[in-house]
Amino acid sequence: MSLGTTAGVGLVGLTGHVVEVQAQLAYSVPGFALVGLPDTALSEARDRVRAAVLSSAIAWPNRKITVNLSPASLPKGGSAFDVSIAVAVLAGAGEVPADGLDRVVHLGELGLDGRLQPVRGVLPAVAAAVAAGFRDVVVPTADVEEASLVPGARVRGATTLAEVVALHGGTPPRVPDVDPVRRPRGTTAARDLGDLVDLMGQEVPRVALEVAAAGGHHLLLTGPPGAGKTMLAQRLPGILPDLTEPEAVEVTAVHSLAGTFDPAAGLVTRPPYEDPHHTATPASVVGGGSGTPRPGAASRAHRGVLLLDEAPEFQSKVLETLRQPLEQGELVIHRAAGAARFPARFQLVMTANPCPCGMGSGKGLDCACTPMARRRYFGRLSGPLLDRVDVQVEVQPVGRVDFAAAAGEPSGAVAARVAAARAAARARYAGTPWTVNAEAPGSWLRERLRPRRGVLADVDRALDEGRLSLRGADRVLRIAWTVADLAGREAPTAGDVAFAMALRTGRHA
Repeated sequence: MSLGTTAGVGLVGLTGHVVEVQAQLAYSVPGFALVGLPDTALSEARDRVRAAVLSSAIAWPNRKITVNLSPASLPKGGSAFDVSIAVAVLAGAGEVPADGLDRVVHLGELGLDGRLQPVRGVLPAVAAAVAAGFRDVVVPTADVEEASLVPGARVRGATTLAEVVALHGGTPPRVPDVDPVRRPRGTTAARDLGDLVDLMGQEVPRVALEVAAAGGHHLLLTGPPGAGKTMLAQRLPGILPDLTEPEAVEVTAVHSLAGTFDPAAGLVTRPPYEDPHHTATPASVVGGGSGTPRPGAASRAHRGVLLLDEAPEFQSKVLETLRQPLEQGELVIHRAAGAARFPARFQLVMTANPCPCGMGSGKGLDCACTPMARRRYFGRLSGPLLDRVDVQVEVQPVGRVDFAAAAGEPSGAVAARVAAARAAARARYAGTPWTVNAEAPGSWLRERLRPRRGVLADVDRALDEGRLSLRGADRVLRIAWTVADLAGREAPTAGDVAFAMALRTGRHA
């Protein structure tokens, strides 16, 4: 009886767990058993590994093979264990020297021809391996660039299984000279979503967009068709500052797991942008799916912007599932085998017409909808969801005067003010878990304003009259701090609070 041991990494959400891969070869009736809670894709590794070994001109051990993935209680899925299983089997058969293999992590899928195929989630997997003390990692050639982004990892790439055997001191009959499998190009490159200079008029919505960008606030834009709601929303990523290095690593890990990361471009340094269609399912927006949960649009928009254009047209299930990440900044997807956590601290931007025909703004003289139809249409955005949206602005139609006026500020000028405001907030929150005003708890902000209690008179009055909930009052405080940061003030004034109330309630007289 022989035993071969190496290591792989199992991902549950973005959390990686080093898995010990043991292969026992016994003199018994030939067979191949894979144990340790594998999913369907991983169970099929038996056939892929055997075919890859034979295609590499290496003798397949004609014995009873049992492969155990430890810890056995951890659910494991995907094809990234193929190479580690093959190496453990060949080590048990004596084709690969066993010394030191237990400290090497192998990642990669095997093709039937013996070539190594790239896999998803290499970045978080390698990061988990290094954090657990496993610095030596073998990955497919196509994944070397991504794996090398992890500090402290000693990455070696291989094109074929025979090359992996040779890397560990084995002597395969031949090492074929073949082209490596190329990975599909990712989609994380920054999209050109236009410049604010293209937008005519809309002074109040422009200010609201700047405030939302500076404080990381969620935003709702309502108005008739053609007023510029979508144009405004699409230009929000262009005025956001670059991601910090920790944020860039976190965002890149999400896109690596989602399969949308392009290693040739390096770490994702610009805030991501996601705009799912209104026919999207809950699983496509918040993540999930059968088997191992995958990140959805909400997680892919982490540290960036999630746009729901024509939000009332989305399924109510989709809208209501966003309530948890809006509050907590993460999504927890539960399955029978366990729970997967994905970061989801995005800026939600919703656009909506005031009614089904879209002409119900202002006096609504051209609106053909019944009062019941108007209430039912906008009522698809529930009160608890709207209460979590900080800034709510009505976008008025653009008139002839706006076309004749000079062009507004470009995105670059607005982005400079946003960056300065965010720097001020980051300095204020130094030593805390928060970086922008939208993340700060209301209790902390209220304590900072306690010596200047008079500036909150409008908020107290709105609470007494029932026009604001306690959550809404905290969000007014956060907006007021953002307005003060944009103005270069150390703390909000009564005017800042009044303006924040106007942005919160949509009343901009």
